[in-house]
Amino acid sequence: MRVITTHLNADFDGMASMVAAHKLYPDAVLAFSGSQEKNLRDFISQSLLYTYDFRKTSDIDLDQVEMLIIVDTRSSSRIGNFSKCLEDSKIPVHIYDHHPESPSDIEAEVEIIKNVGATSTIFTQLIKERDLDITPDEATILCLGIYEDTGSLTHLTTSPEDLEAAAWLVRKGAKLDIVSQFITYELTTQQVELLHDLMKSATQYTIQSIPIVVVTHSLQNYVDDFALIVRRFMTMENLDTLFALVSMAGRIYLIARSRIQDINVGAIARDMGGGGHSTAASATVKDMTLIEAHEKLIQTLHRHVRPQPIAKELMSMPAITIPADISLTNAAFLLNRYSINSVPVEAPATTRIQECPFLNIVGIISRQVIEKALHHNLGELLVSDYMSTDIDFLSLNATLADIQELIIENRQRIIPIIQDGKLEGVITRTDLLNHLVNDPAHLPKNLLHETEYPSLERKRNLNKLMIDCLNRDMIQLLHVIGEVADQIRFNAFAVGGFVRDLLLKKRNLDLDIVVEGDGLIFARHLSERLDGRYRTHERFGTAVVMMPNGFKIDIATARLEYYEYPAALPTIELSSIKLDLYRRDFTINAMAVQLNPGQFGTLIDFFNCQNDLKHQEIKVLHNLSFVEDPSRIFRAIRFEKRMNFRIAPHTARLIRNAVKMKLFGKATDTRLFSEIRQILAEENPIPAIQRLAEFNLFQFLWPDLRPHLKIDRRFMHILIQAQKAINWYKLLYLKEECPCWMVYLLAIMGRSRLDVLEAFCQRFLVPPKAKETLLRQKDHADKTANLLARRRTLTNSEIYWLLEDFNIEGLLYLMAIARKSSVKKAISKYVTDLRHATTLISGRDLKAMGYQPGPAFRQMLNGLLESRLDGEVVSKEDEIAYIQRNYPLPTTLSSNEVHGSGEGI
Repeated sequence: MRVITTHLNADFDGMASMVAAHKLYPDAVLAFSGSQEKNLRDFISQSLLYTYDFRKTSDIDLDQVEMLIIVDTRSSSRIGNFSKCLEDSKIPVHIYDHHPESPSDIEAEVEIIKNVGATSTIFTQLIKERDLDITPDEATILCLGIYEDTGSLTHLTTSPEDLEAAAWLVRKGAKLDIVSQFITYELTTQQVELLHDLMKSATQYTIQSIPIVVVTHSLQNYVDDFALIVRRFMTMENLDTLFALVSMAGRIYLIARSRIQDINVGAIARDMGGGGHSTAASATVKDMTLIEAHEKLIQTLHRHVRPQPIAKELMSMPAITIPADISLTNAAFLLNRYSINSVPVEAPATTRIQECPFLNIVGIISRQVIEKALHHNLGELLVSDYMSTDIDFLSLNATLADIQELIIENRQRIIPIIQDGKLEGVITRTDLLNHLVNDPAHLPKNLLHETEYPSLERKRNLNKLMIDCLNRDMIQLLHVIGEVADQIRFNAFAVGGFVRDLLLKKRNLDLDIVVEGDGLIFARHLSERLDGRYRTHERFGTAVVMMPNGFKIDIATARLEYYEYPAALPTIELSSIKLDLYRRDFTINAMAVQLNPGQFGTLIDFFNCQNDLKHQEIKVLHNLSFVEDPSRIFRAIRFEKRMNFRIAPHTARLIRNAVKMKLFGKATDTRLFSEIRQILAEENPIPAIQRLAEFNLFQFLWPDLRPHLKIDRRFMHILIQAQKAINWYKLLYLKEECPCWMVYLLAIMGRSRLDVLEAFCQRFLVPPKAKETLLRQKDHADKTANLLARRRTLTNSEIYWLLEDFNIEGLLYLMAIARKSSVKKAISKYVTDLRHATTLISGRDLKAMGYQPGPAFRQMLNGLLESRLDGEVVSKEDEIAYIQRNYPLPTTLSSNEVHGSGEGI
């Protein structure tokens, strides 16, 4: 048996789609999954009672179902008992639907999903394409489905395809008088009474300056077509948005309608356990009282409803301008420096009007115009010769409609934003596009899966998350930082990894603050407030504030970086938080949290970075990121492996392009070694080292590695042994910390000559002290390894003298390259038992025993230490006897004198 079904409480679109599906599956059975809306039941009883054999779920033996065809839904929770068929993977499922995706969607063998107003439209297109016969009655049924789901072709979800389908059905004989009879009809006396009750219980809320009407009502019995009453109420009162919560027969239902783009009722209904379109949605609210459902609805509205932005919120600042009297060649250089495509043009200084500064903006010029002029060898001409002079300005309070009119209708590429005669910023086509694309109300319906929608919370408040994840001292510190910023009229933001890890609910004690203002002035004020001290780096506008307890706060002035040439050190200019975040390495690090009291905890996410964090992807913000700073390649690999993320495909391609360009080493830049060191200092750097090899980076780091710059078995063996040695040492919990990065670097260089390690240190500007340690430990370890490999047995004293000159990093490297287990055991014994061995008597005791101080003391104590290490002496008396036996004095001291000398030990 093949079964065609639709959703519970079937409507005209569901029934019509079942009838149409029967033309595609003529041997299938039509079966409703549950009840039908009252007007649909009336239509069936009056017009279709004997035309189609509609069955109930109870009439179907589910064990006999061989195929399930589902129309006008794809949610497993909306097909009643037929959902049991989904448990059998052998039963093929075909789905035809027009609703947005949701997490509970069924995966089907055949899925025909289209962004149209009604599923009946999809079937009309299929019937037309396959040239199937259709009767006037069938055309009427499909018209009923289209007209109902599109509000008689007036809902915002209505698509051109719906209009074309309705027109084709009318040509096929659809009877619009019947459509009118069942789609629009007069309310009954009971429905009028209910409508009156709804009007009395309606409450208007103003959320983000948008009026929203909410109705709550309780009924003892279930009422058919309650949605019709809600729709009539909305029409009568001319409401833009209406939410109705009604308790009927012990269950709570939400019916939501919206006529405006600011409120997507589909998203709100999904939060309440239902779903639908941006203009019409519903939900069945479970496990709540009506009061609790009302409270949750209000909370959900506050989370989802966002006002239309004004120019102040969309603009880029500060505004970059160029003079009208510079050449087109110089203009091209400036546009490339700031990575912009169009720019306002200022009048020459000699012609500016001082009392009305904004009139000094005399035009706009775009990159395309400049490039065409350069192509025609016109680079020496002035910007004023080719700029567009017909421009309009807007104020900080200009609406989205004002902005759209200028950019879309008037085709103005960039809008200068003026306030009190001052140029405050600019709005570009990209700024507008970013807003429209990141607002699902402007996206085509059904285009994206729910989890792929751009975040609606790009400026949400993280107060609760901060309370959950941060300790009280940190929260108080953040409040103090915001208060100090407010006092000197700056804006302060926590940025970078602190925000990233906060959203991931991970611990991060590195606090980076960016200030819109002067970071050096802010650091001085903050250090005074915290009774701390600070130091500055004036070239970069950065400072470090050190609190009395030793905690450090990094302060930076919001800045824009540009690079004179590939792999150069950046040149810094003052900027705003938006441009500061845009210069960051990866999207997951390009978010900020504002700390000023009035906006404390507000997340700033200009580039929709939360989605990349959610999808665990490492992405750069612009395509020249690795060209400008090749060290970011190592950082990308480190983040990928540490956080268990993945480098996005496009970013991986940019890495490979940078490797082909061989940008490493073109500038005296300590950032490369800093990143390499941080990779080697990771808890487990081996996956990152392998990733370096995958991107062919060994040719720059360790060009002598063989064979063919690849990781072979011996190379991996040494790395793994180094890791085991480090882990073993950590489990000892000794006071002396191990610089693990040195152990891994020595292990990587295990088969290289000493001069290769020296060349590496010089190429990557390794600090002199670290360089000296690395070279000394490698040289000593390589020689000792060869010596130990030839020895079959070793006494404790031999182990001691062979290893006493090693630092802990050299010892662990030696353990990694040792091939014999006996050598590893000897090193282990030295670290745990022999390393800090000492004699019980000292030079003072020898002097008290009558020996004359001099070089012989060292020889005597070393001999004594060897005997103690090898177990020949145990007690202090044994040591004294050893000295007296091996280094006799001309005259022997009395026993009492010898034992009395212990006071000096």
